[in-house]
Parts: sequence; structure tokens; C-alpha cells
Amino acid sequence: MNDFFLNFIEYLAQFDNTALFAVSIFPYSIFLFYLYKIKFFNKFIKTGYSLTVFFVLITILLSLYSLNNYGKPLVEIDFLHGFAEFFLTLSDFVILVGFINLLKQLEVKNS
Repeated sequence: MNDFFLNFIEYLAQFDNTALFAVSIFPYSIFLFYLYKIKFFNKFIKTGYSLTVFFVLITILLSLYSLNNYGKPLVEIDFLHGFAEFFLTLSDFVILVGFINLLKQLEVKNS
């Protein structure tokens, strides 16, 4: 890697990204709003993307729990971090099932 890239990464690491994550809920909400208006996508896809918001909520709650009860951030408490990541895996799986069903429907229509 070149020095510019490494210097840029080190520069970005100096900033607290908490506000960026908090503000990111607005564009994601807009994305979900328009996703639910599109009739082409099935309920699995829409539910999977909505479960991602649930994953964020669970992660926030577990982060607060780990800080209050263990005095450590969530990434240092393996069983809690794994439990939080399970919800991301679940949402990804539901999205995958939705797109598989969508592809099956397109194959039937094109046959």
C-alpha cells in the first residue's frame, strides 16, 4: 500500500464515528420507505432489510449491557457479541431467501 492511503486511514481513525452511525438511520429509513413501496420485491426481502434495524437495536442494547455489567465494550464479551451478530446473520439469511424466491418466480415467468 502506498503512504497516502495509510496516512488517510490514520487520519480517519482519529475521528469518533458514533455520530455518523447515529445519522445513518435517516438514509436507511428512506431506503426502507421506498423499498416497501416497490411491489416487485417479496415480503422476505422487505422483512430481511427491516430486521437489520432490529440488529442495530439489539447491538445498542447489548453494548450498554456489556458496558454497565462487565465494564468492557461489546466486542470484548464474546457471547454477547455473538448473540448480537446472530441477528445480522438472521437478517442476511431472510434477504437471501427472499432473493432466491424472487429468482425462482422470474424463472417460472420466463419459461
